[in-house]
Amino acid sequence: KELEQMAKEQDKESEKQALLREVENHKKQMLSNQTAWRKANLACKIAIDNSEKDQLLQGRDSLRQRKTTKESLAESASNITESLMGISRMMSQQVQQSEETVQTLANSSRTILEANEEFKSMSGTIQLGRKLITKYNRRELTDKLLIFLALALFLATVLYILKKRLFPFL
Repeated sequence: KELEQMAKEQDKESEKQALLREVENHKKQMLSNQTAWRKANLACKIAIDNSEKDQLLQGRDSLRQRKTTKESLAESASNITESLMGISRMMSQQVQQSEETVQTLANSSRTILEANEEFKSMSGTIQLGRKLITKYNRRELTDKLLIFLALALFLATVLYILKKRLFPFL
């Protein structure tokens, strides 16, 4: 309509005629598009009606398919539930094993601490023994020195007596 209005407002007759021809072409194209659209719309309606009829006729089969689908869904749900229960059992076993491992580690730690305490007490005893042995070694040396001095004094006394008795003039 706007193009037709523009054609009527044109001053030149040639431009006016060209625009009016263009308007006629557009009108023809619009009419052919409308008829094609109506035909396509009608064909789609017929196709939809036919598919609905087919679905209604096959409704019994779809009910069977729905039942089998529901059965398969129920079976898969039970399978999933069983696998989840298995996973739950495995997890509880792992937790139990972890508890046993922690308990074993606690017992080992306790044993190591006891051994450490015993080692400390033994270390103190060893240190005391070392001090006593060092002290006894010093005493032994002192005793040997005293025995040697006593022996030397004894021999000196014996020699002195022998000298006075055997050689009184010396």
